[in-house]
Amino acid sequence: MSRTLRLTAAQAMVKWLGVQMTPEGTRFIEGMWAIFGHGNVAGLGEALQQGAQGDLCGNTPFPTWRGQNEQTMAHAAIAFAKGRARRQAMAVTSSIGPGATNMVTAAALAHVNRLPVLFVAGDVFANRRPDPVLQQVEDFDDGTVSANDCFRPVVRYFDRILRPEHLLTALPRALRVMTDPADCGPVCLSFCQDVQAEAFDWPEAFFTPKVWLIRRPAPDARELADVAGMILAARRPAIICGGGVIYSGAEAALGNFAMRHGIAVTETQAGKSALAQAHPMNFGAAGVDGSAAANAALRAADLVIGIGTRLQDFTTGSRTLFAPDARLVSINVHGYDAAKHGAASLVADAKVALEALTARLGDYQATADTAARADWLRAVDAHCKAPVTAGQMPNDAQVIGAVQDVSTAATVALCAAGTMPGALKLLWQPSQGGYHMEYGYSCMGYEVAGAMGLKLAQPEREVICFVGDGSYMMANAELATAVMRRIPFTVVLTDNRGYGCINRLQTLGCGGAPFNNMYADCTIEDQPQIDYVAHAASMGAHAVKARDMAELRAQVVAARGRDRPTVIVIDTTAQDFPGTGMETSAGEHGHFWEVAVPEVGDHDNLPAAYARYIANTALARLTN
Repeated sequence: MSRTLRLTAAQAMVKWLGVQMTPEGTRFIEGMWAIFGHGNVAGLGEALQQGAQGDLCGNTPFPTWRGQNEQTMAHAAIAFAKGRARRQAMAVTSSIGPGATNMVTAAALAHVNRLPVLFVAGDVFANRRPDPVLQQVEDFDDGTVSANDCFRPVVRYFDRILRPEHLLTALPRALRVMTDPADCGPVCLSFCQDVQAEAFDWPEAFFTPKVWLIRRPAPDARELADVAGMILAARRPAIICGGGVIYSGAEAALGNFAMRHGIAVTETQAGKSALAQAHPMNFGAAGVDGSAAANAALRAADLVIGIGTRLQDFTTGSRTLFAPDARLVSINVHGYDAAKHGAASLVADAKVALEALTARLGDYQATADTAARADWLRAVDAHCKAPVTAGQMPNDAQVIGAVQDVSTAATVALCAAGTMPGALKLLWQPSQGGYHMEYGYSCMGYEVAGAMGLKLAQPEREVICFVGDGSYMMANAELATAVMRRIPFTVVLTDNRGYGCINRLQTLGCGGAPFNNMYADCTIEDQPQIDYVAHAASMGAHAVKARDMAELRAQVVAARGRDRPTVIVIDTTAQDFPGTGMETSAGEHGHFWEVAVPEVGDHDNLPAAYARYIANTALARLTN
């Protein structure tokens, strides 16, 4: 007869998670972020307390970390998984009701970016005896629905735990998804609060340590032959490097492939820094927020080779960037992504695919315009190092240039939303791995929590978080968590007194009037005068105001000696500058981005904006 252990369902979950291992001998789920309430405090909270003492996991503590907000602690978990290239992850738990639904935005962020995180959301009573409980959302037509059903569209796997023994199948299924390179993404286990506390006799074998391997799918022989033939027939191919290159660990393979065959490499937000900017074949950012060299290479390409990219609208210029007769190849671990835009698919791990293609291409050589690359890099240097006129505030490019001046090979630039992501993608010149951007979901408020999660994942690197005042106002509370835990990173907070990025889109891109984005354009009498230095200092951060570029450089350097976060505030202009990716058409660097423009209206700039919109949308490739 097999031996059993008498544990609650919550205790069994913690014990099981504590023995799910990576090939390197670390736990795959590094620990759990938690905010307790009714729905998880008595069940999972009690189990996590035992886990933290090592009582459930073989005397190896299973850590629990307290956050300030369910969404932002999930952002920290997501940034950790991204920083570990999906080879480790974290779990996040909440109470029922608002605690659970606070995590839905973070789940969507993880889903879009294909990143693993385990959401353990407290749920109502499975026995329904006390219904309706506090914070319960009632469906008048379906008694099986709760607020947690909101997770279904934004996770890769959803399961409601209605009995303890459901965990015997639900937990392995969850880890299978999180460690699968094709299906990888967030998982939600909706854990009924009475079930968490219910005891069950668990088979001891369920808690046998398991090592989760991340497979490397090899390409189909026919697809490989077809794609190799397309490359051999191409005269001007160009590569789009996506995040899948980094998750595959294919950085060196990509660099060798591009050098050997003379193919220009362009970057998505997720793929930037797979190659260091110094790599001779790195032509920089592609698409809406792209470089002159990269977009010229893609417009001229007779074959576009996407590697590990979703080919999102910012990358393709809303399907207007590639030449109408250009052919498209997509190398991706998931067939769904590989088939987009009517591409010839090569479904495989990026590293395996690149090595197999290199073996087939022999001495094939393309011709890349390296002179254009050199011209673009000179323009970047001039743009970022432009002096700030006396009495004027710097723009984002000048702020980036000042920070770049004092960066090192260990520096990672992190950002998420607003003007700064486009500017950083275009202008930041990273070492390999020196860039971390959440732009799949472009979620304001990711930055501070993301910086904390990334620093936990990569403690050896210097994390510099760029954040605008608008995004900082949305979510900054995890700064206090980082102070409590002594997690050092640097926040460069650019204050342009509103949502400058969307203001430019509203006025320059869409022909509208300034309205409701900048504080000055809101229907208010008293303009907010927010002291961000005092605010950050009140949470325990080291906070300073930089009056100019010299002070900004000095404060970035000084932050390296601290054991807590540093916030450096600098006033910036909200005016447009070339290369933000918000040009109304193919501008100096960027490319068209489709945002619907009103067909009629009474603003003077609207007719011209609508005419540009119609002209650009007519260029779109309409393949799936």
